[in-house]
Amino acid sequence: MTQLAIDVRDLRKQFKVQNNRTGLGGAIRDLFNREYREVAAVKDISFQIPHGEICGYIGENGAGKSTTIKMLTGILVPTSGMLRVNGYVPHKDREKFVKEIGVVFGQRSQLWWDIGVIESFQLLRKVYRVPEADFRKRLDELVERLQLGELLNRPVRKLSLGQRMRCELVASLLHNPSILFLDEPTIGLDIIVKTEIREFLKQMNREHGTTILLTTHDLQDIEALCSRVIMLDDGRIIYDGGLEELKTRWSKGREIKFQFGSAISIERLRDLTDGLGVTWTMDSNVEAGMWLPHAVNVSDALARVVGSSADIRDIKINETNTDEIVREIYQSGSAETKAATAAALEASAGDTEEKESTRP
Repeated sequence: MTQLAIDVRDLRKQFKVQNNRTGLGGAIRDLFNREYREVAAVKDISFQIPHGEICGYIGENGAGKSTTIKMLTGILVPTSGMLRVNGYVPHKDREKFVKEIGVVFGQRSQLWWDIGVIESFQLLRKVYRVPEADFRKRLDELVERLQLGELLNRPVRKLSLGQRMRCELVASLLHNPSILFLDEPTIGLDIIVKTEIREFLKQMNREHGTTILLTTHDLQDIEALCSRVIMLDDGRIIYDGGLEELKTRWSKGREIKFQFGSAISIERLRDLTDGLGVTWTMDSNVEAGMWLPHAVNVSDALARVVGSSADIRDIKINETNTDEIVREIYQSGSAETKAATAAALEASAGDTEEKESTRP
């Protein structure tokens, strides 16, 4: 087994797009003399994913996520750059490579619509040339974990979306792949089914060491599953690092809400936390909010207020969630914000290269 599950360096994908002229005359000219332009969907990206990691790959629509997944799975051929998955070049080593990966596209099915689920599984067993004994053992394990027993003889077209997605996961794992690519696996699912799928994926990663690359617009999937996230914008990586680091770097901080038993002034609250660098807001004369930068220790700030003679009835700590942070980065459209993120990414990469260069 290679050291890296996925190794991507300077990967680029360009598409030839027709320039459509306007008007009837333009449409007629397009029939005989078409003009094209090159559009880059993925622009010289690089990242590495070790075996056993669950990594989130996120971005707005059109950012290049699905194009990347299609190159990683061998569906598309890169325009330039280097790409290896489990040591294979996906578009060149197709027959050997596909046995190493499982793929789930949330809006596309790999199951046959009009036949029973178990028949689709049997067909996939033959496609991947899985021995019957191994297939039965693997199928029994997956069916039990995802509770699919009563669905096996049902035609796929009669399954609910949640039932079908559970069957799609089984189909992608029947040949025991070491890497799983998930493209919007929980799209359109209710919270109960989402939770079941998340728990199943964590279990597969924990027990079998399955490497998972997850693309999704549901950042609760990312928070529940991933310790690392790669953010893509306009075909370029603007962040690659830990999820907690992203929260620390870009969140506005934490807010502690206090409810007091009697009226209290903002001046008194400011005096209690003088020198800590916190900010107070008053919702009413008995309700106040304290904003803390990440550099401020929550325990220190709480001790100042709780240790006073103030009559505190309730305390609630609120953190800026990942949805808000990512939405702010993308919606701001701020070159400064994105440049700062990219600069932080480059600095992180530089530190990594320096460490590697000093290894014996």
